[in-house]
Amino acid sequence: MKRRSRHASIAVGVIGLVVAVVAIARSIDGELLGQAVSAMADAPALVVAAFAAFGAAFVVRAALWSRLVPGLGFGQALAGLHLSLGANHVLPLRLGEPFRVVSVSRRTDVPLDVATASTVALRAADFVAVGVIVAVLGSAIAWELVGAWGLAALAAIATVGAGAVWWLVRLRRHRHDLRLPGPLIAIGALAAWCLEAVVVWVSASFAGIDLGFGEALVITTIAVAAQLVAIAPSGLGTYEAASVAAYTAFGFDPAAGLVAALTAHGIKTVYSLGAGAVAVVHPSPGFFGRLRLPKRSGDDLPVPSAPDAGTGPAPVVLFLPAHDEEAAVAGVVRRAPTAVAGHPVRVLVVDDGSTDATAARAAAAGAAVVSHPTNLGLGAAVRTGLAWASDQGAAAVAFCDADGEYAPEELEHLVGPVLAGEADYVVGSRFAGTIHHMRPHRRAGNRGLTGLLRWVARTPITDGQSGYRALSPHAAATAQIAHDFNYAQVLTLDLLARGARYHEVPITYSFRTTGRSFIRLGRYLREVVPAMVRAVNA
Repeated sequence: MKRRSRHASIAVGVIGLVVAVVAIARSIDGELLGQAVSAMADAPALVVAAFAAFGAAFVVRAALWSRLVPGLGFGQALAGLHLSLGANHVLPLRLGEPFRVVSVSRRTDVPLDVATASTVALRAADFVAVGVIVAVLGSAIAWELVGAWGLAALAAIATVGAGAVWWLVRLRRHRHDLRLPGPLIAIGALAAWCLEAVVVWVSASFAGIDLGFGEALVITTIAVAAQLVAIAPSGLGTYEAASVAAYTAFGFDPAAGLVAALTAHGIKTVYSLGAGAVAVVHPSPGFFGRLRLPKRSGDDLPVPSAPDAGTGPAPVVLFLPAHDEEAAVAGVVRRAPTAVAGHPVRVLVVDDGSTDATAARAAAAGAAVVSHPTNLGLGAAVRTGLAWASDQGAAAVAFCDADGEYAPEELEHLVGPVLAGEADYVVGSRFAGTIHHMRPHRRAGNRGLTGLLRWVARTPITDGQSGYRALSPHAAATAQIAHDFNYAQVLTLDLLARGARYHEVPITYSFRTTGRSFIRLGRYLREVVPAMVRAVNA
């Protein structure tokens, strides 16, 4: 049902947009439009002033919103308004309006009910201000254009606004910092419309119309009020029709009025799309959450390493996540050293629901084996390995793939920084070491995803997808892997966010000669990129 409604809304919007474009194209005076474009080119300062005035109107509205809801910062209030504004210029039927509420509730601690009630109250104040402006400056024209329907609409909006204020009163019982709309809100709403009117005033001059500022204010409010029934994205067609009707009622040439309306609408659209795009990501956190880890200060505390436990040296655990790797797993287990830096090595194979002889061959080669009843995924297998290693009281925990791509002989090189207390999380970098063979598309994919991870993590990472890693005991015990499919990026982001000391060592990499990798680019991107966003915002 939701999908049908969405498709129907898009269809209606597209039809409305096509009809509006055709109607405007057939009605526009090309010569007048060319003269307006030339006038804009000759007066760039006026164009900048129009953009600045339009932006200032939303600065005022954001200030009012943050005053009404003290827990809402000015930057996020402005972002919510701009996001809604931009969405309305892309989506049909004014479907961008809810974005201001969704943006604030996602990006701040303001509850959804408070964001909604305050938004409705302020939006109602906006349109009541429209009614006041029209009644004082253009009542005769407004009556001619909308008549009793306009009064009915204004009464309905005032009623909705009163309901929102009542809702705020009830919310205030639990949130005493909430403020109720007062005279300042009314004054601010009037000021915002006056600033928007500058766009119409300037645009009229480009079209050769000598428009008074009071007339510009009335035309602004009538055109925007008509947007309540906008069909096409940006209200294209509705805005122009209402503006031309207002220009004509004031006695101006309709052709010049259409050029002026298109000019004003163009300025507003350019501003809205630009500001809306910025509002998606700024200020942080963005609409889709934080895109990068916060900057780390010098006061960040490293994750402490646990001391050796028991009577002898604590073991180093090397575990191998494995799924259907019967051809390679035994060889990898046998190649693992029996001790590193005076610590005995224990090898574990995490059999992730294999349907072949992986578990039996791993056990025969001398590894401990923990089996999942079904294939849960690489991320789940790594979680199991980390938990088992923590239970063993390991001095360091390392893991690598069971397919023979990584050299278990290099274990001491990998865990050395952990055992020396110099690092909490070590990644073996293939790109800093020796790669005997890697398929070109894999190399390109690894480079691209590593670059993304390096930017998100604010850390000089050279190999974000390496399958050879080592952790300190504390890091292994506290690491969070957010999904079962994979671990690479989310593990790195989780540990760096906790303050872990990151280190890389060069390793040797050889492309697998048996079995088949589970990695498929499409699914990998669908699973990993959202998981990275969740990890950054956890």
